[in-house]
Amino acid sequence: MNSSESSLTTRREFLKTSSTMAIAGAIAAPHILSSARAASPGDTLKVGLIGCGGRGTGAAAQAMKADSNVELFAVGDVFEKAAKGAIKSVAAEAGADKVKVKPENTFVGLDAYRKVIDSGVDVVILATPPGFRPVHLRAAVEAGKHIFCEKPMATDAPGVRSVIESVRIAKERKLAVVAGFCWRYDYPLRELFKRIHDGEIGQVRAIYGTYLTGPVKPMPPASSRPEGITDL
Repeated sequence: MNSSESSLTTRREFLKTSSTMAIAGAIAAPHILSSARAASPGDTLKVGLIGCGGRGTGAAAQAMKADSNVELFAVGDVFEKAAKGAIKSVAAEAGADKVKVKPENTFVGLDAYRKVIDSGVDVVILATPPGFRPVHLRAAVEAGKHIFCEKPMATDAPGVRSVIESVRIAKERKLAVVAGFCWRYDYPLRELFKRIHDGEIGQVRAIYGTYLTGPVKPMPPASSRPEGITDL
């Protein structure tokens, strides 16, 4: 970067104005429920959860607390224990009155996503491992459902192209599709990125990025898995 006094002054101004913008921009981000409500008839939105791991369960609980007229109506996972555990967790966090999942709307298996989509829900939360996401997204769009799609949306080029096409179709059908790209809904960060792209700190010559998170656990050996759990 240019180290002249004028550039240093510009960078000081950048930090000052960006800090002000961060405070002014700290407003509630748009979310799937407001978008879906605008496009769906009826007072209560029925939510279907596809993928009952930690991220899916957390997203479902957040959805239940985001609006007074929303209920968890169906869940689906490859494993029964995960599906039933998600129901209990969401009820404990968001309130039992928000969870209306009957046994017949608790689906298990690799085809559980289709059963959730076909169960009468208005909105689906897609939170399985990302390799499945393109197929699940397309199925939800074709069924006319509003969608919260967690990131990553795909794991390879064909999957990415499929996601792009699914979103195009969703726009044509006026379906709400909200992504799990959290920075997209962070107004202070969006303003920060814009100012950097506009050159307010000079020419960027190098970037160092880091993401602090827990380690991804490897697949446990067969000897430590519950009975009946295969590599698949």
